[in-house]
Amino acid sequence: MEDLRIGVIGIGLRSSLALAAHRPGRGSVVTALCDIDPVALKQQAAVFDARILTEDYRELLRRDDVDAVIVMTPDDTHERIAIDCLRAGKPVYLEKPLAITVEGCDAILRAARDTGTRLYVGHNMRHMGVVRLMRDIIQKGVIGEPKTVWVRHFVAYGGDYYFKDWHADRTRTTGLLLQKAAHDLDVIHWLAGGYTTRVNAFGDLMVYGDLPRRAPETPRPDGWLKEFDWPPTARRDLHHVIDVEDVSVMNMRLDNGVIAAYQQCHFSPDYVRNYTVIGTEGRLENFGDGPGDTVKVWNTGPTGYRDDCDIAYRVPQATGSHGGADAQIIGEFCRFVREGGVTDTSPVAARMSVAAGYMATMSLRDGGAPYDVPALDPGLTAYFDAGQP
Repeated sequence: MEDLRIGVIGIGLRSSLALAAHRPGRGSVVTALCDIDPVALKQQAAVFDARILTEDYRELLRRDDVDAVIVMTPDDTHERIAIDCLRAGKPVYLEKPLAITVEGCDAILRAARDTGTRLYVGHNMRHMGVVRLMRDIIQKGVIGEPKTVWVRHFVAYGGDYYFKDWHADRTRTTGLLLQKAAHDLDVIHWLAGGYTTRVNAFGDLMVYGDLPRRAPETPRPDGWLKEFDWPPTARRDLHHVIDVEDVSVMNMRLDNGVIAAYQQCHFSPDYVRNYTVIGTEGRLENFGDGPGDTVKVWNTGPTGYRDDCDIAYRVPQATGSHGGADAQIIGEFCRFVREGGVTDTSPVAARMSVAAGYMATMSLRDGGAPYDVPALDPGLTAYFDAGQP
């Protein structure tokens, strides 16, 4: 089997994904790189030994020696670049979120169907051991039929990762209830077996709005990825535009009747996600998401709280970035490019997570008014559910 020749557009903080795709002699090799930063392009070229380097992604799309493309550019560029890839006939891996508006998502899905070019969206949490374990527990009926899902997301590094660059600008992301939550909303849908139809939300810019900012066109300071300030109010050198919320809560009703809640805070002292799923016969909750951590189940009762639970499941061992999920998702992408068919990650599911986050953002900026999630064209749903034949 010859290696797929992969081009990477955008080679910044998610370079670990490109590294997962660079497996010479084992199915895929990164042969082309594109980035608007010539310094980053030169540095990464040495890592991959890539011979094709360009600052214009359209040049990469014109090449016959590039079989598929991974897009890891900022969110507001996804719609334009993805559609250009699809129209050029290049199977494309698009890093989440699919787009920053519902309309943008639907435009990408239509382009994939109309061109017949394969589209894959990188919701890598579906390949994380803890998520697959929780889904397996639910599907086996250990807690009965799921009825409600609660997710709390504590983002200790939020002030550094999301308020020192373009993520803080709503014209680039819509908001962090879409950008950061897209993974979690997708997991809620996957665990609950349905999609959100109605939302309401509250949120605010509580901490980072009044802190010192950098002047426009000023780069982030060196060492920002390793040197984090504490407490949050001590942070400096924030992005010159900050108009997204640093705390948000949203409620969801799904099309199968499940009610869910999601909470996100970007100034907590710890970084952790916490999932709770309650069914007709029990409750599960994850305690950490790394190897050796546990998912606990309580399915006898009623009792007071019991820390020992009824069943404890250990999260499986894994190696590599994102708990081994990056390697798994790249493996699925390469298989999909070669063979087509249904994948665990779904462009429809990716659209629905963006739609939930987008409408929730509209709600929180409208005083918490409830918003309905626009339905997806049934023809598009059928096309992608069938594996993009």
